[in-house]
Amino acid sequence: MALNPKKHEMPAQDPQVRAHNFDEVALGYTEEMAVSEAQRCLNCKNKPCVAGCPVNVNIPDFIMKIKEKDYEGAYQIINKTSTLPAVCGRVCPQETQCEAKCTMGIKFEPVGIGRLERYVADWHNENATEKAVAPESNGHKVAVVGSGPSGLTCAGDLAKKGYKVSVFEALHTAGGVLVYGIPEFRLPKAIVAREVEGLKDLGVDVETNVIIGKTLTVDELFDMGYEAVFIGSGAGLPSFMNIPGESLKGVYSANEYLTRSNLMKAFRDDPKTPIMKGGNVAVVGGGNVAMDAARTALRLGADHVYIVYRRSMEELPARAEEVEHAKEEGIDFRLLNNPVEILGYNNPDDPRDPKNGFVTGIRCIRMELGEPDASGRRRPVPIEGSEFELDVDAVIMAIGTSPNPLIKNTTAGLEVNRRGGIVVNEDGLTSREAVYAGGDAVTGAATVISAMGAGKLAAASIDKYLSSK
Repeated sequence: MALNPKKHEMPAQDPQVRAHNFDEVALGYTEEMAVSEAQRCLNCKNKPCVAGCPVNVNIPDFIMKIKEKDYEGAYQIINKTSTLPAVCGRVCPQETQCEAKCTMGIKFEPVGIGRLERYVADWHNENATEKAVAPESNGHKVAVVGSGPSGLTCAGDLAKKGYKVSVFEALHTAGGVLVYGIPEFRLPKAIVAREVEGLKDLGVDVETNVIIGKTLTVDELFDMGYEAVFIGSGAGLPSFMNIPGESLKGVYSANEYLTRSNLMKAFRDDPKTPIMKGGNVAVVGGGNVAMDAARTALRLGADHVYIVYRRSMEELPARAEEVEHAKEEGIDFRLLNNPVEILGYNNPDDPRDPKNGFVTGIRCIRMELGEPDASGRRRPVPIEGSEFELDVDAVIMAIGTSPNPLIKNTTAGLEVNRRGGIVVNEDGLTSREAVYAGGDAVTGAATVISAMGAGKLAAASIDKYLSSK
């Protein structure tokens, strides 16, 4: 049978429909699509795709099970190394990782590994009836700070080995960036909740509304009998441009904007945590978070949404799929433009005017690409005299985040780098004995799967450390 040179397209909602709802955009493969896509896998002996996966999922073996229509068997293979398969199948950048290594991709399109992983995970969630069983305790206790992908992965791997694990989450819902940062239309929250429940079945305790560094310190966790601590607290401190007008009403960090919508349900008609809806919105930045913020603004009723990015489309860091979806939904990309000022309304004759202090526009300058910078991308250079204005009612800054300094400031002897990231060695160990860290708290904002890989590494290191005691 001749191999199909192209991967099967992912069924999706119509752009004109989905732009006005929060339902999941990608609809998932049918069984027929999944089996047909699995047939494209060459089952290479050296398995290059596995080397491209940060958590080393045995990709050819789980795809072979799909060919045999043994979907539960496929899930169990994935679950040996990945704690969050339904999440990874949706938000992992497979095109730059496992699929980038796929042998099929040398001449044709690579196998749709991520789409197959999603199919298998969804099949399991819809059909499996047996819950995970907590293994026999080994008598050791470990604390995990943060319930994002890094923390959940570390907790799951340790729980499977018999450790008593407690996860401490600052917010009122477990999941970290998976629930506050990624919109429902990309990652339904019910999927995250189910993954968390699976960890609880393994014996993991999840304590919400506990801010490590405020409610409890790392040192107090050791006083409570925990023998090791993993810090996976993410990078939740937003960055701004420090340009005039950033203190105006209607200027948000993407972190705040997405949290208000995703976690605090600001999209409801009577939200307890309101958010500006309607009007024109400018989102500054070009990463996945910028795409999420722009597409969320559209669904919240914005009349027109701009992406303002200082480089060209070739340098845009967001996933190609997210950019394509944003374009289909009508997001207006203003590339090679950079904001220099946020404009606002001010009526000194009537300080009680309710419009005082609100955003009315954004002033930008056109850019051109110069020589490459340290990242290898060509540095954007302003074009003198090219300033122009956009009429907007809200501005969302999506230009990056850094780790919150709270844990650093309350944990003696914890070394951090100049960006605020916790310094670790090759085993994920910090400068403090028995304190490990991983994910965005170490690297700054990165991908879900890379955070999972760091959590997996730390779990193995903690197991080795405590087993030797």
